[in-house]
Amino acid sequence: MSKRPGSQSCLAGDVFSDYSQRMDPAMIAQARRFNRVVTQRVGALDDHFLARDRSLGEARVLWEIGAEGGDVRALRAALALDSGYLSRLLRSLEAAGLIRVAAKESDKRVRIARLTRKGLAERAVLDRRSDELAASLLEPLSLAQRARLAAAMGDVERLMTASMVEIGSIDPAHRHAQYCLHAYFSELDRRFEKGFDPALSIPADEAEVRPPAGLFLVAMLRGEPIGCGALKFHAGEPTEIKRMWVAESARGLGLGRRLLRELEDQAARHGAQAVRLETNQALVEAISLYRSAGYVEVAPFNSEPYAHHWFEKALANRGAGIKPARGAKHSKTRTRYASRPDR
Repeated sequence: MSKRPGSQSCLAGDVFSDYSQRMDPAMIAQARRFNRVVTQRVGALDDHFLARDRSLGEARVLWEIGAEGGDVRALRAALALDSGYLSRLLRSLEAAGLIRVAAKESDKRVRIARLTRKGLAERAVLDRRSDELAASLLEPLSLAQRARLAAAMGDVERLMTASMVEIGSIDPAHRHAQYCLHAYFSELDRRFEKGFDPALSIPADEAEVRPPAGLFLVAMLRGEPIGCGALKFHAGEPTEIKRMWVAESARGLGLGRRLLRELEDQAARHGAQAVRLETNQALVEAISLYRSAGYVEVAPFNSEPYAHHWFEKALANRGAGIKPARGAKHSKTRTRYASRPDR
């Protein structure tokens, strides 16, 4: 998916755009109207947010640092802020006596921001006034309208969170990829009736899911890996989808389907005519996803000991309008990412 304006991607490889389909102009106009209403209603246009002597940006950073303090790099990733802009916000808060920024004792390369006593008091005021602002949004409405607005806000929060996820290619040895694989194997071990031992499963070694032999994708949200998936290319044979996983905290965002679609597109870019995968009967959500995405159950095509179902999907015409990837048989282009517990 595309990188958000002003954000810094944590992905080591290419980050891709989902805007292959043109946006409906009416939807664009609605989104812009929504943004204007929200920024005005919450006071984001005011240099003195919540009637305090600082901007919304400074107030948000102060709140995010929290009582326990925060790693500056983690703050930058969580808020998707340019490093220079975050440094200016931190300097302003430090000059006001609200925070202190110093090197971490155990690792001098890491800078930690902590609230001073004055900063803690200011954060408490911001919390109280934020509650008052939220109440002022609801107070003029009837009980039924309040329930509608709260439910709509929940929907908007989930959908906007989904739109913040970035998907891109990464080396399978990268720490984000390794984190996903460890979480994936741990989940399989919990959910499979007899547990899961990677050593007994058909391998998808790093060399097999690294270009040109394959591809490894990771989904990132607020600087943290929340999903992965891989491809193994086979000349003249269907491409295999492997290591699909989505973090429990990210489920319900539609990421599994989005990752699956991305893997299919990448397989098509590399000249594949079909994709296939195998899965365990315990992964009922994954099985449902595959069937709804057009996969058909086929006879076993390998001897995977943990598999109960084997699926395949033709990619006929899938490559139309999609540039082939660098090194692909029929042309030249780029690479992407994937989701949900399944190999």
